[in-house]
Amino acid sequence: MRRVEGLTVPTNWDLDRRGLLKVAGGSLAALGLTAAGCGGGSGSGDGPVTLRYAWWGGEPRTVAIKKSIALFEKKYPKIKIKPEFTDYESFWEKFQTQASGGNPPDVFQNSVAFLRKYDKRGVLMDLKSQADAGNLNLKGFRNGVLTAGQVESKQLGIPVGANTMSLVIDLKVFKKAGIAPEMGWTWDDYFDALQKIQDTQKIAGDTGYFTIMYLYDLYLRQNGKAFFTDTELGFTEADLTQWWTDGHKRVKSGLVADPKKIEQVKPKSGLSAGLAASEFTWDNFSIRYAGEGESDYGLAPIPTTDGKDTGQYLGSLMLSAFTGTKHPKEAAQFIDFMVHDPEVGKIMGYDRGILATTEQYEAYKPADANNKGVAAYEDEVAAAGVLGKITPHPSGADVIEAAFLRIGGEVAQGKSKPAAAAKQFFGEAKAAFAG
Repeated sequence: MRRVEGLTVPTNWDLDRRGLLKVAGGSLAALGLTAAGCGGGSGSGDGPVTLRYAWWGGEPRTVAIKKSIALFEKKYPKIKIKPEFTDYESFWEKFQTQASGGNPPDVFQNSVAFLRKYDKRGVLMDLKSQADAGNLNLKGFRNGVLTAGQVESKQLGIPVGANTMSLVIDLKVFKKAGIAPEMGWTWDDYFDALQKIQDTQKIAGDTGYFTIMYLYDLYLRQNGKAFFTDTELGFTEADLTQWWTDGHKRVKSGLVADPKKIEQVKPKSGLSAGLAASEFTWDNFSIRYAGEGESDYGLAPIPTTDGKDTGQYLGSLMLSAFTGTKHPKEAAQFIDFMVHDPEVGKIMGYDRGILATTEQYEAYKPADANNKGVAAYEDEVAAAGVLGKITPHPSGADVIEAAFLRIGGEVAQGKSKPAAAAKQFFGEAKAAFAG
């Protein structure tokens, strides 16, 4: 073993990205925004301008963002920021009402699931116009993450952080079972590993991979498809029926943990509760496990179909602006400051994912093994050359994601047969697209 920036890394983690990256201890704040108020800003002429800025997230994010706002107002004394924040679900409920009334915040946190939805409704500003005017810098974004905020030729969101799907494993269990995942291992390898874990360690191998929409997207991308096209689902009922059939069989065989037991330990993860040895999640969420569980946890490569392509891409939280804001220049200047200013990077850390711009990424030097491990994993994935471009989600994607999780959970519990569940899902997806 060797030490790399505070991490324990197997010596066979070479230029082919083979091996594991260890993650230890701590916790990571959730993702974040909100909305409220009335009007698209205030102020006129040479007087002060007020912008409403909304986000969702927990208290640590709110504290950090307010510190960042204070720095901005010091640099731009004629621009005042009115903060608005709440939890994720409440944010989008409120935002939908505000958007329908023509009264969303001037600047707000956003994600890929909502870009097409609110672009279709004329809510989102194409920020390229402000970049052309010199009010917003679109350079310096790492690993091509800027594309996460693009729809066709428009730049509808500016990334503040980046993350990618990962496999979190119980290092002690995998070691006892004699399993050392390597970049390029296949799904067959993965399921063979789960079987070996079940046989030798007497616990399930996985917590429930087949209900995760973003993981299924990777599997589809490995096979020349994707969860979404620009306008609809990118796979068939037969594809989904097979995916859920295989998943349910593995629940019945014990390779995947009993979903009822998983529900019983929530909000703790089934992995950190010791019900299974691995779980797929976004890499920046992985730090939760060491804070919840009593084992050691690490990040392993995503299984592949062909021994090479993981289907991975960088997702992102981002900042968007209301197309009807009375102060487009100031809104763009605020976004620019929040994504490029080095001091903001130091304040925010990896709360919303690995910092998206070079200026902020280089300014923030995490002292804990948790965040070092996540950054190292993402850098290794990028260096392996497997990252592709995210597919913009069609309008209705947020509703569809919730449906996939809910209906997949019913399949896992045996409440719905895979074929019937797939048919139900496609029906709900059709309604979501129409809405």
